[in-house]
Amino acid sequence: MQLYNLFSTVVVAILLLIILTSAIKIIPEYERAVLFRLGRLVNARGPGLIFIIPVIDRIIRISLRVIVFDIPPQEVITRDNVTCKINAVLFYRVVEAEKAVVNVENFHEATNQLAQTTLRSVAGMAELDEILSQREKLNVKIQRIVDEATDPWGIKIVAVEIKDVVLPSEMTRAIARQAEAERNRRAAIIQAEGERQAAEQLAQASEILTGTKGGLTLRMLRSLSEVSNSPNTTVLFPLPMELRDLLPGKE
Repeated sequence: MQLYNLFSTVVVAILLLIILTSAIKIIPEYERAVLFRLGRLVNARGPGLIFIIPVIDRIIRISLRVIVFDIPPQEVITRDNVTCKINAVLFYRVVEAEKAVVNVENFHEATNQLAQTTLRSVAGMAELDEILSQREKLNVKIQRIVDEATDPWGIKIVAVEIKDVVLPSEMTRAIARQAEAERNRRAAIIQAEGERQAAEQLAQASEILTGTKGGLTLRMLRSLSEVSNSPNTTVLFPLPMELRDLLPGKE
C-alpha cells in the first residue's frame, strides 16, 4: 500500500511538473509571443516570463529583428528597350506581431515576392541611364511602394538597395564607346578653350608691343638672343623699326 501511494505521488509530481513546464514560457527581448486561446487571438506577450494555459492556449513566436533578404537577379526590360538583370537587398522587420500572424499566411514569403515584383515594375519604368546613375532615387521609390503594401501585415521596410546591374556584352561595349566619345569631346573642348585663351593673350601682347615705342625692337632683340645660343646659326641683324621715322616724308 505504501509503495502504491509513493508511486501515485511520483506520477502526480511528474504530471504537475509537465503542466508547469508547459504553462511557463520565457520570451527573449527580440521576440514576441502571439497568444491564441481556443483559436481566438488574445494579444502579443513578452518579453520575459509569461504564463499560458496548457492545451487551451497556443503561442506563435515572432522575431522583431531586422531580416535581410537578397533579392535574386530579376530580368528587366527598361523603358528604352534594354534588357538587363538587376538584383537588390531588402531590409525589413516586424513591428506588429499580431498582424504578421493573422493578416498574412507567411509574411516572409509574401514580403519577398512583393519586393521582387516591385523591383521589376520600377526598373521597367525607368531608362537605363537612370538605373545606372540614379539608384538612390529608385531605392526610395521601391521602399515606399513595398512599405505601403506591407503595412497591413505589420511589416516595416527599413531599406532597399540595388546591388548590381548586369548588362549584355554588346550594351557594355556601346557604353564604353559612349564614354570614350564623351572623353574625346571634353578633350577637344579643353584644347579649343586653351587656344582661345592663348589667342586672347597674344592679341593683348601685340597691342602692347605696337602701342609702345621701341617695343617691337626689344622683342626682336630678345628673340635673337635666344636663337644665337644655338651653334652654326647665322644671325641677320635687322635695322631698328624706329629708323623709318627718320626717312624723308615721315613726320
